[in-house]
Amino acid sequence: MNRIITFGTFDVFHVGHLRILQRAKALGDYLVVGVSTDALNFSKKNKYPVYSQEERREIIENIRFVDKVFYEHSLEEKRKYLLEYQADILVMGDDWKGKFDEFSDICRVVYLPRTPSISTTEVIEKIRK
Repeated sequence: MNRIITFGTFDVFHVGHLRILQRAKALGDYLVVGVSTDALNFSKKNKYPVYSQEERREIIENIRFVDKVFYEHSLEEKRKYLLEYQADILVMGDDWKGKFDEFSDICRVVYLPRTPSISTTEVIEKIRK
């Protein structure tokens, strides 16, 4: 069984999020998703997500092809998460290309292209207008 793992904030869930999760799952049999906590997002971006970590986790848990969801508390713990969930493949968006190559000693690292012309920031801007 190939275990796939990916991480994200998944705030203001949109079709780009859905597509990267679908493509990640297509690489294996079991998809594990780490949802960034509110605290982790604040530490990275100096702002909180629109939706709480509980709401974001509930959305991801209810996607039929996602098998397991957990909270990602720290970027520094990626290796620990990969080992704990026995990841065969780490999938990230290609905006992170090269940033996770250090984990290729324990799993395959795949960077998938993002869905063109959609991002959470763009969706929020569209709503504001």
